[in-house]
Amino acid sequence: MATGDTLSKQSGIAIRRSRIWRNETQRVARFLKVKPRRRSELGLMVIGITVFLSAMTLANLAETNQLPAHIYIPVAFVIAACVVIQILNRYLVPFADPVIMPITLLLNGIGWIMIKRLEPPAATSQLLWTAVGIGVYALTLTFIRRSRDLDRYRYLIGFFAFFLLLTPLIPHFGYSVGGARLWVKLGSTLEFQPVEIAKILLVVFFASFFAEKKELFAIPTKRVGNILLPDFRVLGPVALAAAAALLIILAEKDVGFSLIIFLVFLALLWAASGRWGYVIIGLALFGLATFFAAHMLGQIGGRFAVWTDPWKYYNTPGYYAGYQPVQGELAFGRGGMFGSGLGLGLVHYIPNQGTTPLPVATSDFIFAVFGEELGLVGTTALMTGYVLIIGTGLRAAIRAKNDFTKLLSIGLVLTFGFQTFFIMAGVTRLLPLTGVTLPLVSYGGSSLVANYALIALLMRISDETNRVIP
Repeated sequence: MATGDTLSKQSGIAIRRSRIWRNETQRVARFLKVKPRRRSELGLMVIGITVFLSAMTLANLAETNQLPAHIYIPVAFVIAACVVIQILNRYLVPFADPVIMPITLLLNGIGWIMIKRLEPPAATSQLLWTAVGIGVYALTLTFIRRSRDLDRYRYLIGFFAFFLLLTPLIPHFGYSVGGARLWVKLGSTLEFQPVEIAKILLVVFFASFFAEKKELFAIPTKRVGNILLPDFRVLGPVALAAAAALLIILAEKDVGFSLIIFLVFLALLWAASGRWGYVIIGLALFGLATFFAAHMLGQIGGRFAVWTDPWKYYNTPGYYAGYQPVQGELAFGRGGMFGSGLGLGLVHYIPNQGTTPLPVATSDFIFAVFGEELGLVGTTALMTGYVLIIGTGLRAAIRAKNDFTKLLSIGLVLTFGFQTFFIMAGVTRLLPLTGVTLPLVSYGGSSLVANYALIALLMRISDETNRVIP
């Protein structure tokens, strides 16, 4: 009996030692994997700070032939932002990919330099919104410790998304800018676009629904003659939600965000089911809707007309204004291969008039300004930054350990990627103008804060997929 007790004790001690050794091995493995990632991130941030300072100096020398005045303010802000994010990432997402945040900060910084040159009064506001965006990034990582936690609040998130979409339509609360009723005003100073946050929440809702019903979408269960088809009734609730979201946004006369939400919905449906039939049917319906909208809605019809021949409507006001796209084309033509140089473009701020020769150059058409001053080489480098963020997000989706995380990563990446593509394609006249902004670069607090929240979710997913222990 004593021998049995002794063996039992020895076995227990061996098991405890084995657990201690395994935990210590895991801890060392994690440490060895985390340290290079964050060190690489820090090195990339240092390179980004160098590029930011060089670009700011060159732009100021070109305009005033002097070094930037009060240069210590943006320099201190950039260094502080990098330090804060480095600390946050080391403690909250230690395994996340080291590429995402340095590129995010660099795009944000380069955009701020261009905004400061084009419209100095807006630069201070953009700097403050950047600080808010970093704060939202920190809060997102702090409160969302696991991406799957969002799956538990699917319907609450969906309800809140629809509430945000509806707020601009409330009388005396929402108002129109440029023909689109997307803005909400709180008090006398705070203005924002609720749709920027709503699009992220809708992605979470779609990803959660498709992850739960994945088999029902993929496996054919309904017989039509000798053909087996999926039961389209399963698609009813989420299709109804997507249609309602599109109708609300179209009621607000916004084309860009409705297009992004529709395409992300289709992409997630295809990713969940693997069936091209859904995509073909969806695109066919979209084609019909676009045809009728172009003939029934003046804003959409005007954008199609200007897209096909902007010179014809060069001096026409309203929806048929061709002046802006023509000036954008001329800016790209002046830029050529290598550009005129930072600060040497013809699109500049006119203090007495408070405008630039290219309307809304700091938001919708900031890509055209980059095309003039940095040329084809510079705009290609800019696009490469976006491609790296998108590629990193897709790699995290491939490595995801559950369907919800996979679909969420795909949805977030496509939302970010489609918005980038549509504004670049619109400015270069590959597609009609959609009215969206260039993520992280264009002026706009709502877009900037929403994109920092989106990047935070991608960092959380990247951290989870790169962990040694699931």
